[in-house]
Amino acid sequence: MKVKMECYTKCQKEKKCCEVKECRLWIDYPQDFNCVEIAVQEEDHMTLKKIGERLRLTPSRIKQIENKALAKVSKTFEKLKIL
Repeated sequence: MKVKMECYTKCQKEKKCCEVKECRLWIDYPQDFNCVEIAVQEEDHMTLKKIGERLRLTPSRIKQIENKALAKVSKTFEKLKIL
């Protein structure tokens, strides 16, 4: 985690795109200096559509991911007898 935060801090401080593609926080989106952490700090809330655009995903792929996530949440709730 220390390496990731050093990378994030450096990119944010220097206002330069991250070049460490091996970093778990790296994303191919220069507007946020190629850093997911910077994107989250600057954008705060993002819709699935906006995230999909940044990751270059099609709307149908976004829907697949959304459905899978909702199924997992539903299954977890059923196990815990919340719903």
